Amino acid sequence: MENKPDQNKINRVKSKFQNETNGSDNSAVLNDNQSSLLNLQQEVDHWINTTGVRYFSELTNLSNLIEEVGEVARLIGREYGEQSFKKGEKPECIKTAIADELSDVLFIVVCLANQLDINLDEAFAKNMDKKTNRDVSRHKNNSKLKQRKESWK
Repeated sequence: MENKPDQNKINRVKSKFQNETNGSDNSAVLNDNQSSLLNLQQEVDHWINTTGVRYFSELTNLSNLIEEVGEVARLIGREYGEQSFKKGEKPECIKTAIADELSDVLFIVVCLANQLDINLDEAFAKNMDKKTNRDVSRHKNNSKLKQRKESWK
């Protein structure tokens, strides 16, 4: 028995998107008064409701997210780690393959945000503020990061 998404949540997200695109104040906006993450959330919502029919349940999307992150990990692990690709498994262009898998991850993250009525612009701005305030000097004073940076040269 599949858990159906809460249509009230989806409607709240749609309503929120409509309100935010009609000139409401938002601190993280582009010149056109609409943020890039909001655009992404709207684009995914439109695709889901026209092409995709409906959102998968949150649990199904979580499972899909874990699967896609695993695909990113596999590609990076084989290209940059100690493991190697099996014969015939290596993509023609590793960067393109990783980009495709990261886009799959992003799509599912946006689906989950829409389902859970999370404004990613607000969440991201708060998260960056948290990181900036918490780590204002932590990384600059991390000798391990300085050593690594010098070794890249």
